[in-house]
Amino acid sequence: MSVPRARILDLMKAQCQLFSTTFNPDGIRTGNKILRQRLKGPSVVSYYPRKMVTFRDFQKEFEHLQLFVENDEEADRLEHVAGRKARGKGAPKKKNGPPSMLPIRCLQGNLC
Repeated sequence: MSVPRARILDLMKAQCQLFSTTFNPDGIRTGNKILRQRLKGPSVVSYYPRKMVTFRDFQKEFEHLQLFVENDEEADRLEHVAGRKARGKGAPKKKNGPPSMLPIRCLQGNLC
């Protein structure tokens, strides 16, 4: 002898109330499994080190006093880039203007 579905649903509802779970008789995906998990934000934030003061921040802080502070690392980098550019090893020039129209070939292979 089988038990009526309504009786089983009442039993499931009572079970869910007793154990503090979500009553979902149709098995619809609700995302409840994800929502029960521990938040990942605090652990991700604590993984990366805090932002340190950079040389540029230091320069901005004393800019109102009109003090010139030279950044040796940046000067070395610029000198290195200039040397590479002089040897022809620098970055290519950026394109200026709109893209040019490429010739369109006809079906015979000749230019139209």
